[in-house]
Amino acid sequence: MQLIFEKSRPGRRALALDPLDVPPVELPAAFRREAPPALPEVGEFDVVRHFTHLSRRNFGLDSHFYPLGSCTMKYNPKVAETVAAHPGFASLHPHLSTTPAYWDACQGALELVHTVEGILAQVGGMEAACLQPMAGAHGELAGTLLIAAYHRDRGNAHKRVVLVPDSAHGTNPASAAMAGFDVVQIPSTPEGLADLDRFREAMNDNVAAVMLTCPNTHGLFEPQVAEIAEMAHAVDALMYYDGANLNAIVGKCRPGDLGFDVMHFNLHKTFATPHGMGGPGSGAIAVGDRLLPYLPGPRVERAGEGFVLREPPKSIGRMAPFFGNFLIAVRAYAFLRHYGGDGLAAVAENAVLNANYILARLRGAYRPAFEGTCMHECVFTAAAQAEKGARALDIAKALLDRGYHAPTVYFPLTVKECVMIEPTETESKETLDAFCDDMLEIARLADTSPEALKAAPGSLPVTRLDEVKAAKDLNCASLP
Repeated sequence: MQLIFEKSRPGRRALALDPLDVPPVELPAAFRREAPPALPEVGEFDVVRHFTHLSRRNFGLDSHFYPLGSCTMKYNPKVAETVAAHPGFASLHPHLSTTPAYWDACQGALELVHTVEGILAQVGGMEAACLQPMAGAHGELAGTLLIAAYHRDRGNAHKRVVLVPDSAHGTNPASAAMAGFDVVQIPSTPEGLADLDRFREAMNDNVAAVMLTCPNTHGLFEPQVAEIAEMAHAVDALMYYDGANLNAIVGKCRPGDLGFDVMHFNLHKTFATPHGMGGPGSGAIAVGDRLLPYLPGPRVERAGEGFVLREPPKSIGRMAPFFGNFLIAVRAYAFLRHYGGDGLAAVAENAVLNANYILARLRGAYRPAFEGTCMHECVFTAAAQAEKGARALDIAKALLDRGYHAPTVYFPLTVKECVMIEPTETESKETLDAFCDDMLEIARLADTSPEALKAAPGSLPVTRLDEVKAAKDLNCASLP
C-alpha cells in the first residue's frame, strides 16, 4: 500500500474554497512561513480511501475476535456510546464541580456519580465506592494507599508486609511497593491455586494485607478465599480484591461477602466501556466500613433534594482530577442499568460457559495448564508444541493470519508456554467454533510442519520481526 505522500500530485486539491467576499487581511510577516508546509497534494477521495484502508488493517472488536485473556476485550454496546455523547455530559465543564456556586449547574452529573458509586458498592458487597482512579493499576494503588492509611491511623507501624500470589497481575506487587510495603510472594499449588499452607506460614502480625485475584489468572476460582480472609483478619490484616476477573462472578457472588475489605473494578472491562491501547479506563474502587473514612475526596453526597461535595474525615486525598474518566462512568451506568442484577448474573454465566466450551474443544490438541473446569478464561500450555518447534508465540502469530487478534501468551508466568484465551460472554458459538477450528488446524501444523508457523504472519503489513533487535534497536528506520 502506498504512503499518502506517494499518492501526491502537484496542484491536486481536496477542496476548493469560495472566493473571499470580505477584504483580505495579511498575516503579519513574523507568523508567515518562508515555504509551504510539506503536505501531500491529494484529492478528497484519495484521503478518504487511504485512511479507510488503513483502518481496515487494525485489529479491533468491531472487526475481529479479540480473545485476550485477563483483559476482557468484549463488545462495547453502542447505546452506551450514545449516552456518553449526550451534550449534557460530554460538554460539561469539569470545573463546575470545584466551586459550590456552580453546583446547581451540574446536579445531573453529580447524581450520576453518586448513583454509579452506589451501584458499584452494591455489586461488590461493599459500603461505598469511588470513581476517581483512572485505570485498574491506579485503583490498586488507591486501595493499597487506603490500607496504608488504615494501619497508620491505628499505629500499626510494624505492618510492612503484603502477601501476593505468584499468579497475580504484575501491578499487584508494584502497587503494594509504591504504597511503601514489602511484598512476599505466595506460590501456587500444582492445581493452580494459591497455596493455603504457605499463606498460613507467612501470616503473622507484620502482615498488612493480602492481595488476591479471584478467579485467579489461571482461570480458577480460589475455593479457600474465605479461610484466607479469616486468617488475615485475625491479625488485623486487610483483604484486597483485584477486580480484573470480576467478569466471571459479577452478579453471582460479591467480593465483600467473601471477606474482602477493598477492591477495584475495571469499568473498562466488566461493564463494557472502551478498553485497550492505554485507555481511557476507569479503576473505580469500593471499600468496606473499615476503610470508609479514608476514601479519596471530595465525595458526592446527597443533601436535601440535591447533591454536594464533602471530604471524608481522614481522606487520603485526590487520586485524580474531578471524578476520573467521567464519561467511562456514564457508559458503565448505561450498561449497569440496562442489565440489572439478573442480567449481570447472565454475563458471568455466559462468560464461563464460553470459556469452558473452548477448553473442551481444544483439550485434545492443546494441554490444559490445570485440570477441571475453568471460569471465564481457559489456560493452555503449548509446551508440547514447543518441543516440536512451534512455540506459543508462533501459534499467536499464526492466528493473526487467520483474522483473529492473538490471545494472551506467556502470562501468567507460572505456566510454561502459556496461551490464555478469554472469549467473554459476547461472542457467538459460530465465532468460537471458527476460532477453535483454526486453533486445531494450527495444532496439526505444529505436529507436521512447525516451520510453516515460524513464517507467520504473512498477510499483514508488518510480518515477523526480529523481536530481540526490535527491543535493542529502537531506531524504527532500521526495522524491515
